[in-house]
Amino acid sequence: MTKVIDFQTDPTRYRHWRVDYDGAIATLFMDVDENGGLFDGYQLKLNSYDLGVDIELNDVVQRMRFEHPEVKVVVLKSGKDRVFCAGANIRMLGGASHAHKVNFCKFTNETRNAFEAAEAESGQKYIAAIRGACAGGGYELALACNYIMLTDDSTSNVALPEVPLLAVLPGTGGLTRVTDKRKVRRDLADVFCSVEEGVKGKRAVDWRLVDEVAPNSKFDTVVAERAAEFAGALPTKAARGITLGPLARTIHADGSLSYSLVEATVDRTNRRVTITLNGPDRDVPASVDALVAEGDQAWLLRLAREFEDAILHLRLNEMEAGLWAFRTQGAADAVLAHEAFLLANRAHWLANETLTYWKRVMKRVDVTSRSIVTLVEHGSCFAGPLAELIWAGDRSYMMDGEFDGDNRPMAAITLSPGNFGPYPMGNDLTRLQTRFLADPDHVTALQDHIGVALDADQARALGLTTFVFDDIDWEDEIRIFMEERASFSPDAMTGMEANLRFAGPETMETRIFGRLTAWQNWIFIRPNATGTDGALQRYGSGQRGDYSMQRV
Repeated sequence: MTKVIDFQTDPTRYRHWRVDYDGAIATLFMDVDENGGLFDGYQLKLNSYDLGVDIELNDVVQRMRFEHPEVKVVVLKSGKDRVFCAGANIRMLGGASHAHKVNFCKFTNETRNAFEAAEAESGQKYIAAIRGACAGGGYELALACNYIMLTDDSTSNVALPEVPLLAVLPGTGGLTRVTDKRKVRRDLADVFCSVEEGVKGKRAVDWRLVDEVAPNSKFDTVVAERAAEFAGALPTKAARGITLGPLARTIHADGSLSYSLVEATVDRTNRRVTITLNGPDRDVPASVDALVAEGDQAWLLRLAREFEDAILHLRLNEMEAGLWAFRTQGAADAVLAHEAFLLANRAHWLANETLTYWKRVMKRVDVTSRSIVTLVEHGSCFAGPLAELIWAGDRSYMMDGEFDGDNRPMAAITLSPGNFGPYPMGNDLTRLQTRFLADPDHVTALQDHIGVALDADQARALGLTTFVFDDIDWEDEIRIFMEERASFSPDAMTGMEANLRFAGPETMETRIFGRLTAWQNWIFIRPNATGTDGALQRYGSGQRGDYSMQRV
């Protein structure tokens, strides 16, 4: 039986990370258990990592925001001597399936994006304090921090050696962050990415690869001084957070998932999943104090956590289920009321964290390599934050008029102020702005419909849904679409969807995911990298890869 990859963890189960909290400053140690690999067949030597290491890091970053909002600065250090991080484990990459490698890289990117954005979203600034070798994915880990400090000694360096050593490219945005974020000169970046030994000391600062170097004898002192300086410049934070408890989840024999607010029904025969999100099961909190008292049981936070876990689980454990259908059920008015409370209290740390968390979860939907259809049915609650699922889909279908034997409330779409700003995509546009890229004035005009339950005819006229069908045609049209989609090449679908979803301006985030979609699905399956005599297979043997020298 295939091993189920579980994305749920907590600090009592960490094998690779530990955190020391000291008021406004937290120190995060990467101390990888080399015998703690997610699969057999490799050791995580030199602080190298696999998906299991990053699952824990993702949990650390999430808990830092919700459980420790008092933290202003996170100092990322190695728990090993003479090495910061050697990057993704080469033996793991050499033995993993192509699909696992791609999904692994996607998840690590999302984790790095989360702590990279933590300063702007949560007032938590990450500092990478590098002592020892920092190569490949290790440097990419540092690149996602807001500030990089490097020990100035004979052994500490930063490097992206994937091209000369492995015949692949950095897998978590390294090339893009070097040029777009660090703004390293192109010719210097070319040199840097072509040498195995990396760059150290003052040259690393001069080339903009790090922000600061300090002598080894003074390094810890200087890092502590810088952390205190940054913490002093950031606003005062909340004194205490909430606890993120374990999710109530059942994994059924057929692969389906059940949570308190989310159901994911897996149909392996037809290679699809139906994901149902439920509206509020409790009243709107009476105050922000009541919100804090609810903790991780507050509706939108609980929904976001369950939905995210389902997304991650399905990505890695149900790879052949290539079509996801989104449904909702519940009261639209209740959805809008909960969102309105959070928006009105966004200055409060927990309301803000909940809204930015929903933004991150929706971004996971955007970059998931699955065909996505949204079904706006009677009894659904596609309003405000849940309406985002309509425009995140590749297309949507909406019920029109009464259906025989169905006494649920008529299908409707209800816009809220949240649809016009708080949940942007990776292109820094809202999903409505992306949808109506040719007509920005239409997006402005849509604000006149905020709070109105739009029926099928109105939604179609306003361009908010793709198709509307009545009782006669609904089942046949949905069936035909799903059968057709399942018959297409998954490779072609991945490429098409990735191209169509991110219209408009490019950002560093869209470039990272767009470029990775391209190179991971080409370079990672080329014999020069993964063939029997390729660089990944020969790594550590003393032999270099046997390359076909044709340029394409």
